[in-house]
Amino acid sequence: MINLNVNGISHDVDVDVDPATPLLYVLRNDLKLNGAKFGCGLGQCGACTVMVDGKPVFSCLTPAMLVEGREVKTVEGLGTIENPGPMQKAFIEEQAAQCGYCIAGMMMRAQALLEAKPDAGDADIRQALEPNLCRCGTHMRILRAVSRARDLMKSKSAGLAPAAAAGRA
Repeated sequence: MINLNVNGISHDVDVDVDPATPLLYVLRNDLKLNGAKFGCGLGQCGACTVMVDGKPVFSCLTPAMLVEGREVKTVEGLGTIENPGPMQKAFIEEQAAQCGYCIAGMMMRAQALLEAKPDAGDADIRQALEPNLCRCGTHMRILRAVSRARDLMKSKSAGLAPAAAAGRA
């Protein structure tokens, strides 16, 4: 049994098969958090990216037991359908998803970047997203979505409505 803090909620998870069970399997199978996707299983596509203590990690390669006592955040922790967070809102507004398979991983890697570096520029965004693949070719929409999310997050932290923040630019 391990205790995981996922999206601010403590979960006791029975990992009785193998203590090296990937975090991805625990998230999807035990906690029913299906945002992170199984892509390659080798840490080469980024579809499974989640945040652990604010840093992006490939959940397919991270044993669940290694994140016990640490803060795990998945795309489900960014907002809800009724109240999407800035990153989710930006991806919706920019229509950044085509098939959508990579999007949760892209959002989590971008979220980690913007939490660590709120003024990230285009080069920072490109570099941060480099480990994640989109086979549909929506890279330009994804980059625009992350830039929009950055601006939304800045306006939110400044206490401005997004339209007011846009008018000040």
